[in-house]
Amino acid sequence: MATTPKVSPALQSLLDKGLLDRLPLSFSAFCFDQMKDWELLFPAERSYFERLFGLLDRSERTAVDQLFQPLREIELRMGVNEKTFPKSQFSLEQVDFLNRNPHYPEWRAAVAQVFSKLDPTLDSEIARSGHARLVVAVAPAQLPADPARMWTRLGSRGKRLAIDVPERAEDYLPLLLTGQEAARRAPSIAELFAAGPKGGPYSSWGIEVGNALACPVHYSYEGLLPYRQRLMKEVQGIVEAQAVPGPRQLGARLKQLKILASEGDLAKDPILAEFARAVLLSGNGTLLINNTFVEWATMQAVRRARPSVTLIGFGIRNKVKPFSSLLIYADQEATNPIPSQMDVLGSYVDLEIFYQYIWQEFEKYAEYRTNTAYLFVADGMEEMRAIAPADFPLLTASGSLKLSAVFQNLKDWLGV
Repeated sequence: MATTPKVSPALQSLLDKGLLDRLPLSFSAFCFDQMKDWELLFPAERSYFERLFGLLDRSERTAVDQLFQPLREIELRMGVNEKTFPKSQFSLEQVDFLNRNPHYPEWRAAVAQVFSKLDPTLDSEIARSGHARLVVAVAPAQLPADPARMWTRLGSRGKRLAIDVPERAEDYLPLLLTGQEAARRAPSIAELFAAGPKGGPYSSWGIEVGNALACPVHYSYEGLLPYRQRLMKEVQGIVEAQAVPGPRQLGARLKQLKILASEGDLAKDPILAEFARAVLLSGNGTLLINNTFVEWATMQAVRRARPSVTLIGFGIRNKVKPFSSLLIYADQEATNPIPSQMDVLGSYVDLEIFYQYIWQEFEKYAEYRTNTAYLFVADGMEEMRAIAPADFPLLTASGSLKLSAVFQNLKDWLGV
């Protein structure tokens, strides 16, 4: 194929063998489109395509044909052909074609059936090479709740751990995540893992409202302020000026709004820069609401990058002001003179939902299901909740734990 995207040598050899040509047109067109920006995919995403097509290549040809036969039959009824589904694209035109087709529900069911047969094999490959992982979700100190009212949606899971709160409030998170007081500036558990034998450039993530979590991959809502402000201004200008005729053109224009070097270190890495752009422009409210940004960015990081260590820091959001139809792009501070007000109670309600969402998102994937320790923490609180496999050492702990001891247990769990 002259327009074949640049991929890994292993995957390229499968494409050269014509593997995509042997698959149903809609399926191959979608996969082809997903791989076209190969250089902007995380290693986990690249690995998925290599394993998926490797599995199809080594499987018996008759078994693969049988697997995809229902989808081929539905494509014929839908009118799918090389004209409606070119091999090199899966644009809004193809999406619209599928959505408007009366056989669309059947098509979706057939695609789901294909993956229901492939995913267990792919998941078992991941499980065989699995390793211990860690997720720490931190709530802000200002929440109006005691331990009994925190993490209520996860109340039937895991164990509440008593914590010996340090004298200095500012040492709480540093002791938990580094084992040392803040003044010592010790490396965090995320940094230690990234530097270890199982780590790597995209293995440890910190996603937060502020700048309290030290991680090799770091997304801060406050740190992205210059970029967020520019995005809101530029996108609002594009929409108001009607500078693009339709959603396809708008999407192409939005892809050009990349983070600048002056707006943050994320610009140095094309993959991380594109992730920032996609998160801020694809999540409803991520430009304006700090905790929504944290929740959505975490969900996308799990789906795409599959980090081994993930530190998540929530904050207190402001009350949403009266808005216009441009809510997701308009800067409320610039367009509405009403002073901003912190919404402490609303933040508590939001976070109780977000904790569950985030836990469920991690647990969707084989990498996390049986070997991930989750710590749900409230800054300064005398308890935290741990959800983890039976061999996680903190589950058998008794009495009140020092935060430095919790940190040591996390190190032992991760093997760093």
